Amino acid sequence: MLSVEELEDRLIDLSFAEDIGDGDHTTLCCIPEDAMGKSKLLIKEDGILAGVEVAKKVFARFDPTMQVEVFMGDGSRVKKGDVAMIVTGKVRSLLQTERLMLNIMQRMSGIATMTDRYVERLKGTKTHVLDTRKTTPGMRMLEKQAVKIGGGVNHRIGLFDMILLKDNHVDFSGGIKNAITRCHKYLDEKGLKLKIEIEVRSFDEIRQVMECGGVDRIMLDNFSVEDTRKAVEMIGGKYETESSGGITFDTIRDYAECGVDFVSVGALTHSVKGLDMSFKAC
Repeated sequence: MLSVEELEDRLIDLSFAEDIGDGDHTTLCCIPEDAMGKSKLLIKEDGILAGVEVAKKVFARFDPTMQVEVFMGDGSRVKKGDVAMIVTGKVRSLLQTERLMLNIMQRMSGIATMTDRYVERLKGTKTHVLDTRKTTPGMRMLEKQAVKIGGGVNHRIGLFDMILLKDNHVDFSGGIKNAITRCHKYLDEKGLKLKIEIEVRSFDEIRQVMECGGVDRIMLDNFSVEDTRKAVEMIGGKYETESSGGITFDTIRDYAECGVDFVSVGALTHSVKGLDMSFKAC
């Protein structure tokens, strides 16, 4: 399996190939090869900054001679008018790395900012905000990094690092007991030690899970606030609990106050607005 660093390198290389193709003809036609300059990353909206370390990789991978002076790192609270970094190097390099760097940093900062809002919303409760697999293809590692920078918790990275028996797995297996039993048989045969979570849709399914046992976490799918409170009482702390499905910024606090350990929020990554910033000559 590729490391995070290798995945980032592949994403950067693919992104440059996608953007530059056989050459940035606009830059090549009007900027002399030996022209040097500086550009500043100007913040145009309040939020949480994320993607600084990835931006440094973008610059270094394209042109190792570029020099980056960072004033505000990942996780910094930024406001309109702040200058997060200044980059010095060949003007051609500044222009050709601009868009990729901004695309990454704007999206990561938007995710970190959104996550921070949810985390603040839950202050005083024991509940943690989880992300999901509803990420941009190819950018999952970066988006999940951004969630952590914003104070959230990564659920699972992919299909390989945790067992999550969702409704379709249960139904295709012929029920909860079959799904859990087959899961343990598979893990034993493969010599794997993975946490097991199972999704439930009703109080009856909660009872079935508790009778069967063998899981680490129960996901309460599309439960109302009132039913979530009852479900948490039923489970009684024997398993971790997670609320999921249709939970918004306005309702998340209500779910947290039911006593669930986690709330998963797909909106952290699937419909977030990028944080506004620009890369201007200085």
